[in-house]
Amino acid sequence: MPQHKAPDTVFVVTEKSPQSQLFAEYLGTHTECRVQIQSPHEKVTAPSAGDALMLIDSDHIGVDTLPDWQHQLPETLSNSPLAAFNIRDMDHALEALSCAQLKGVFYRQESLDVICKGIHALLEGELWMSRELMTRLILFYRKYQNNAFRPACGLTNREMEIISLLSAGASNHQIAEKLFLSEHTVKSHLYNIFRKINVHNRIQALNWIHQNLGPILPNIETARSLQRRH
Repeated sequence: MPQHKAPDTVFVVTEKSPQSQLFAEYLGTHTECRVQIQSPHEKVTAPSAGDALMLIDSDHIGVDTLPDWQHQLPETLSNSPLAAFNIRDMDHALEALSCAQLKGVFYRQESLDVICKGIHALLEGELWMSRELMTRLILFYRKYQNNAFRPACGLTNREMEIISLLSAGASNHQIAEKLFLSEHTVKSHLYNIFRKINVHNRIQALNWIHQNLGPILPNIETARSLQRRH
């Protein structure tokens, strides 16, 4: 007799509510997977058989807490695909992707049918993202790869740190605080940076960064702390 494959499990990581229960029931009916609602604050127990997918509700797990949550998963689930739903827009998606190793992204306006199709694709080992988002990622990594093999005009590691903060909109004072330097030292570094890349002011420097280094992605908490201080 042919052996039947054990059903796959979809963990919907969200708070339990009548709405989330209806969502889980719909997914279970239309994907033929075992769908289990998993509170973000409870320990995840790996299924005894079949593959698993972690479907995270971004309304209940912030993108900045995703790495810690992912780190606490059992070892048997560490390689299971991770996807997020209720993503607001492109910026929110890019922020989530910079924090966690997501294989799928579902925007808030996605239909349930699209989510079911995406679940099947993810369980088959595919990626599930919008074409626009995928294009942005490909362009970013292509530019990053190109720049990884060429020197950035002799800039030192410290100068690259300053450029990264500069690209996040940091002032001289904020750069000094973050790197534990005096503002005078920051100004000296900026003078050397401007000289090396042949620019005369911050605007020209930002244009140079965009053209030559691509979108530098500083640590999320660094960017947020700088924004909060404006």
